Amino acid sequence: MEKSSPGRLGVMGGTFDPIHLGHLVAASEVLHNFGLDRIVFVPTGRPWQKARYTDPEDRWLMATLAAASHPHFAVSRMELDRRGPTYTVDTMSALRRFYGEDTALYFIIGADAAARLSTWQGIENLGDLVEMIAVTRPGFELEDIAPRPGWPVVHRMDMPPVGVSSTDIRRRVRAGEPIDYLVPAPVADYIKERGLYLGDEAERSA
Repeated sequence: MEKSSPGRLGVMGGTFDPIHLGHLVAASEVLHNFGLDRIVFVPTGRPWQKARYTDPEDRWLMATLAAASHPHFAVSRMELDRRGPTYTVDTMSALRRFYGEDTALYFIIGADAAARLSTWQGIENLGDLVEMIAVTRPGFELEDIAPRPGWPVVHRMDMPPVGVSSTDIRRRVRAGEPIDYLVPAPVADYIKERGLYLGDEAERSA
């Protein structure tokens, strides 16, 4: 991650298991609609709300392959290289220290994650660090979010429906079905070469 300070930095965290075109469309829409200078994808190392996930190195490499096609996309290893469970408040605190006060930070989440903000570790400490951009997904509404003291401002952004999820991609791979045009071609090649998602495993969240 470069030290040069973008004026407005979007941060998209997630398991990215695997990263898919829905993630990239959301990032592109946020970049345009909020006038951001850069989007950095931050794959989680040990996502504390998930019991099973693919090896962090595989998820980081897939995110890197996917982000390479856009000049304003980047990928960070900061959560992979941190020991212990992954919490957003720690990541955003580290980014604030790294970039200083001249960079405005925007954390990008799905509407389903926004609906669970009350379960986040340290959510009451995020208000001074970051604003959030909640990207709508079919079946989720943001009207019921009631920010509490210390919570960050949550902006809503509607995006075109993209009928793809990480859960469905894993299912399709296990079933031997194609994933062309659901993930970038280099990611599809990587999944095939590494034999990812072929074993019997419990379903994980998208």
